[in-house]
Amino acid sequence: MKSGFIAIVGRPNVGKSTLLNRLVGEKISIVSRKAQTTRHRITGILTRQDAQFAFVDTPGFQTKYVNALNRAINRSVKHALADVDVVVFVVEAAPFGAEDATVLKLLPKNRPVILAVNKIDKIGDKTHLLPLLSEFSGLFPFAAIVPISAAKGRQTDDLLDEIRAHLPNEGLLFDKDEITDKSERFLAAEYVREKLFRLIGDELPYAATVEIEKFETGDSLRRVAAVVVVGRSAHKGIVIGKGGETLKRIATEARQDMEKCFGGKVFLEVFVRVQSGWNDDERLLKSLGYLE
Repeated sequence: MKSGFIAIVGRPNVGKSTLLNRLVGEKISIVSRKAQTTRHRITGILTRQDAQFAFVDTPGFQTKYVNALNRAINRSVKHALADVDVVVFVVEAAPFGAEDATVLKLLPKNRPVILAVNKIDKIGDKTHLLPLLSEFSGLFPFAAIVPISAAKGRQTDDLLDEIRAHLPNEGLLFDKDEITDKSERFLAAEYVREKLFRLIGDELPYAATVEIEKFETGDSLRRVAAVVVVGRSAHKGIVIGKGGETLKRIATEARQDMEKCFGGKVFLEVFVRVQSGWNDDERLLKSLGYLE
């Protein structure tokens, strides 16, 4: 039985979380078009007859804004690269940009790095792909280069085969039926945060997070109270929406995801709280799980 930890790294919004969910076969990591959606290291576990893959979905390496939150995010990426057996570096099927180059400089030389060239489904003329792959091969001594579409599931099995070839023979790291190392409480906060990003779009800046104030489990019902923390009073109105409609939709869609993931009924309440400068408050960031 081969097994090991695999870091999935790349610039923001390149498809890392979509890839993790595709490989594991469950919605472990939240996804939106916003570039700072993933903020935590999240492990998704795939167990097959001959191998167990522990994928570590890392946040996109941040270069645009400097605050305590983004410093914590970048430390998380660096720590992941130091602690794993294999690295999967995800890029788009397009020329390297400055943010890709920043992540490239972080890649370790002492462990296998596989380049996953994502979003090949968006290339109309596939003859453009080969020159691009040739260009990528000269940038780093990659163990393999695999063109994929995480969204469509194309060639992700090929990627798994390449990863498995570089895993050590460790035996099982997790129970066979585990799919993540995160708690239901953590996932509940992430589902609310995903809906926040997806439904409000560009109206709400990144200065928002979600805190779970109550998570109670019973025989057939989970009771969850979530608080959306925003940086300004104006943001609170955006989250609530006219007549409370936006907040209601956030809660409804997040509850539906929770019920699907947890396999039972969920009673979810969502509130909004203004806390100026929360993303630069190390005490609060620690309580939210961003700092160790």
